[in-house]
Amino acid sequence: MTGRRQRRLGRTGTGRGRGVPPKVVALGGGHGLAASLAALRRITGDLTAVVTVADDGGSSGRLRSEMGVLPPGDLRKALAALCGDDEWGKTWSQVVQHRFVSGGDLHGHAVGNLLIVALWEQLNDEVAALEWVGRLLGAHGRVLPMSAVPLDLHAVVRGHDPAEPDAVSTVRGQATVALTPGEVQEVKVEPADPPAVPEAVQAVLDADWVVLGPGSWFSSVIPHLLVPELADALMTTRARRVLTLNLAPQPGETAGFSPQRHLEVLGRHAPKLTIDVVLADEAAVPDRDSLEEAALRLGGTVELAPVAAPDGPRHDPELLAAAYDRIFRMRGRIGPWR
Repeated sequence: MTGRRQRRLGRTGTGRGRGVPPKVVALGGGHGLAASLAALRRITGDLTAVVTVADDGGSSGRLRSEMGVLPPGDLRKALAALCGDDEWGKTWSQVVQHRFVSGGDLHGHAVGNLLIVALWEQLNDEVAALEWVGRLLGAHGRVLPMSAVPLDLHAVVRGHDPAEPDAVSTVRGQATVALTPGEVQEVKVEPADPPAVPEAVQAVLDADWVVLGPGSWFSSVIPHLLVPELADALMTTRARRVLTLNLAPQPGETAGFSPQRHLEVLGRHAPKLTIDVVLADEAAVPDRDSLEEAALRLGGTVELAPVAAPDGPRHDPELLAAAYDRIFRMRGRIGPWR
């Protein structure tokens, strides 16, 4: 028996020793990544979030413009999602998410954004500062920016002007792209060859599982594939890859998209990327056959599960955690380990 075969038989669905929690990296931004993290922290103690840094709206945009820093908002949301369900975790999650309401310059700023930027200034090290915030919050995992520099998102949009439905134009800025009318054809980032955060690249390479999505498809999910070093790590890692779909198309950038259309545009932006499992809410997939065909083109299979909360269009953390746990335990045993 070869050493490779012996290693495979010694693994569980997590890709590690029996009883050892999987090493998971989740990529995205905003509320979508927060939903994934709130679920994943329930099933593994080895969790890393890699967060997009293209936000240019609201408090993040103001701090980015004024201070020349990475936009902290999506990083803050990820940290809050990693807080525990005990009194300490719930309190600090609420504090860092708290926004000031005033008639002055503090209006709209989130406490967590200011805390993160203050530590960046004190330590002059983005990664170390986020670790300090995570320790204060008792976060169940760590949070890393995907790039060492703030990014500007550009989208090529058809029909941005309703009066010219066939005209193609460029829309700039993540906040604008997320709500753009028309059909997004492609997204790009500036600088075009941004440096990845080395710790984020290494986390992907060391992972057992990589989770991409849910979230704003063009402004939070796909940008990770536009950072060359990070994209290369995603394509070469031995980790299994899960793509989690949204519960519904997003008004603006993915209006009218079918579940399989989300996979198609992802494939166009990263033709060499393969996916092992596509996770979707069973009630959000009207045509399973078409989704399975699209998943197969990316090298993967489809897992349908009830993951939506009963009180609105959001993922239920317990149901999503159960779905991830089932995938990690069962799908890791199918096929050759990379």
